[in-house]
Amino acid sequence: MNKLSILLISISCLASCQITSKPKQALDINALMQPVPDHAKFIDENYFIWGASMVEGDDGKYHLFYSRWPKKYGHNAWLTHSEIAHAIADNPLGPYKHKDVTLPARGAEFWDGLNTHNPTVHKFNGKYYLYYMGNTGNGKLMKSFNWSHRNNQRIGVAVADNPNGPWQRFDSPLIDVSPNGDAWDALMVSNPSILQKPDGSFLMVYKAVAKKKPLPGGGPVVHLVATSDSPTGPFVKHPDPVFVAKGDRFPAEDPFIWHQNEQYWAIVKDMRGVFTNAGKSLALFTSNDGIDWQKSQKPLVSTLKINWQSGLQKVNHLERPQIWFKNGKPAILFCAADITREHSFNVHIPLLQE
Repeated sequence: MNKLSILLISISCLASCQITSKPKQALDINALMQPVPDHAKFIDENYFIWGASMVEGDDGKYHLFYSRWPKKYGHNAWLTHSEIAHAIADNPLGPYKHKDVTLPARGAEFWDGLNTHNPTVHKFNGKYYLYYMGNTGNGKLMKSFNWSHRNNQRIGVAVADNPNGPWQRFDSPLIDVSPNGDAWDALMVSNPSILQKPDGSFLMVYKAVAKKKPLPGGGPVVHLVATSDSPTGPFVKHPDPVFVAKGDRFPAEDPFIWHQNEQYWAIVKDMRGVFTNAGKSLALFTSNDGIDWQKSQKPLVSTLKINWQSGLQKVNHLERPQIWFKNGKPAILFCAADITREHSFNVHIPLLQE
């Protein structure tokens, strides 16, 4: 074989490799964020309003499921007195109007009987699934942290044929703590995020706290992956934490996961800027399989600012990211926000549809 033949074969192999090994897409959520209309905000003078998730109904309405608790009880009452409520709108950006309480208190004897919080709603195969964190406990309203409620946090799902309900709740958690005291999720589990994989199965990422540090707080705080063939489980837990940072016992929170362009994506709250180098912020992760996650090429989603059409506003918190999709692409980023610890609201950030 002469040198020219060897060169031609090498060029052919190189071209083939470039075709078959598709490079990762550099998704940039920050670049897609558009100025927010002033009406794209959900607030109630009598309630703290927190994490919200939206789904379009067959009725042509847009249904927002959100956490709320009485303002008069103070911020830390999210642990003891939160309930998941339901608002509707004619436009996906709002304005939304409160309609009813979807998951009210139902008695301390239930695992989610005194508190429901942090919803994420999805439509899978014609049915609606509302995933959430619930708890029970001593029921005491406290200005400080109520650890009895925090450490009873578990993950559940409610199911309905229509976002207006009725919603079927279950008497057992969907994800419970592991019985092994050395497990990463031995103390509590909360804040689920879920997607349907291309093969039809389901992947969940959830927050967990171990008992490796002193109680009542425990720790470290991690995120774990679980998979199932059904949206209502049972889920098989995978052993290794994700969104980790060496030497940091609580680097991330509030994941939202989705699948797009043959990749898995997640937006998380970057607690201290260890992933974005931008201080407390929202960060973007990516994965080939939904199990092994890495910081994306363009990790910064947002700093603690809202770009309203009427002007830029700094906020103390911008978290609980949830995305609504149009034609399979991110269209609106829903976030919880506050200016002071005395009040909070949800903001609905439009995303440029490429």
